[in-house]
Amino acid sequence: MADTPKTEVPSVESVQKSVEKQISELRKEIAKINKSLAERSAELVSEARDTASGAIEEASTRASRAAQQLRTQAQTVSEAARENPATTGVVVGLAGLVGVMIGLAIAKGSSDRRGGWY
Repeated sequence: MADTPKTEVPSVESVQKSVEKQISELRKEIAKINKSLAERSAELVSEARDTASGAIEEASTRASRAAQQLRTQAQTVSEAARENPATTGVVVGLAGLVGVMIGLAIAKGSSDRRGGWY
């Protein structure tokens, strides 16, 4: 019989050391990934804060401008009403009359249906 080459069977200790080494390397990789994720999430939070801050600042500016315009227009209307009290009375009276007419039209439309208010 010919001598067959014997394959070396790894010992339990060498397999255990190899597995422990791989586990150690995996832990290092996981730590690197966790650190990278933490840094990236901090960047994203910072970017979100900056974006929100800019949006709030812009909205505040727009609201301030709108409030100023409303004050100016209200002052203009108030001055016009003071300068023309008769016209103001007529406009308010007509607005009241239109309101009454709309109310009557709604009441008549709802009374055409069968049944009462109950």
